[in-house]
Amino acid sequence: MINALSRLGLGTRTKLADLGRGARLFLRLVQLAGPSLRRFGLVLDQVHFLGNYSLAIIGVSGLFVGFVLGLQGYYTLQRYGSSEALGLLVALSLVRELGPVITALLFAGRAGTSLTAEIGLMKAGEQLSAMEMMAVDPVRRILAPRFWGGLIAMPLLAAVFSAVGILGGYVVGVLMIGIDPGAFWSQMQGGVDVWKDVGNGIIKSLVFGVTVTFIALLQGFVAQPTPEGVSRATTRTVVVASLAVLGLDFVLTALMFSV
Repeated sequence: MINALSRLGLGTRTKLADLGRGARLFLRLVQLAGPSLRRFGLVLDQVHFLGNYSLAIIGVSGLFVGFVLGLQGYYTLQRYGSSEALGLLVALSLVRELGPVITALLFAGRAGTSLTAEIGLMKAGEQLSAMEMMAVDPVRRILAPRFWGGLIAMPLLAAVFSAVGILGGYVVGVLMIGIDPGAFWSQMQGGVDVWKDVGNGIIKSLVFGVTVTFIALLQGFVAQPTPEGVSRATTRTVVVASLAVLGLDFVLTALMFSV
């Protein structure tokens, strides 16, 4: 009984220490917003690395999601004689929900794992320790530009995903099925509100960008400096970031619809 209580206490203390370490790192990254943005070239390099290299998977995924939404939405709306509202259904589904969420999940799988592996390998190769020996803060020089680069890249990728998805819905609904193109676009323009719908999607993408990028950097920064440690940290990045995105999506959706 005493051994079980001691193990429980040790596990609780370890988790609390990990939470404290993560909170301190997050506050440090937020405090470095000014210095990071003053050296915007470093941030821009990370936007290119995280965003541009993710465009292929984001664009292809958005196109096929738009195809599926077009088909499923048409067959559902046809039952009620509202097939002309397909454009509105596709647009709202993408800008409110699917665009930010699926983009964040893909971002975690592609860019998040890359960040974790990069930071973890730098730690395993003692590059971070060498920077500290040269009086260079690795959080300021390495982590902060990547954090703010991910924050900027995520909403841009979500916008690309939604735009390509709407184009995919147009191809299926108008070019393949034969819905009137004027009705497709007019229903979308009349039913999508810039602030409530598009604005909520932007807020979600910003929150997801902060969450996924921070989790990836944290897992790489605390990874064990061994090949096995880096591989486990990369796996944890995908699992923790994906669960965090889905949980935050529910919370944000509930808050947005309650306002």
